[in-house]
Amino acid sequence: MTIQSIGWPRVVAATLLCLPLAGFAQFADKAAAQAMVSKGIAAIQADGWKALVEMTAPRKTFVDRDLYLAVYDMNGKCKAHGQNSKQVAKMLITVKDPDGKEFVRERVDLAQSQTSFWQEYKFTNPVTKAVQSKLAYCERVDDLIVCGGIYK
Repeated sequence: MTIQSIGWPRVVAATLLCLPLAGFAQFADKAAAQAMVSKGIAAIQADGWKALVEMTAPRKTFVDRDLYLAVYDMNGKCKAHGQNSKQVAKMLITVKDPDGKEFVRERVDLAQSQTSFWQEYKFTNPVTKAVQSKLAYCERVDDLIVCGGIYK
């Protein structure tokens, strides 16, 4: 079978189906992470603990492609997690990434001195299922740290 026998319109249509849609990326970016964190903070301020329930898997209200929210208190206890509800109510201060970095402890330390920050560590991407470098944008609101991360 040749391209000529298939016909040009079909080849063009098949090629276009393989291209990403204009303006749509497979993975979230920094701006999306900041917007998601802002959305989460607004929900917490409006609805309190009900927002934390809404942020937790499997609801997916606060999920956009590979981006989701994770919320911790200032002691490192998980209050909401958009990809793994089993993390909620667990003390995760000593959890380490594959390189041995205690990223929740670092997050708590950063939140004690800054109201917003970016943090880098490694974590499993929910879309690719591979361990990748992750860049999380976090903001402290009262005694909570609200984070949304992108994968590099």
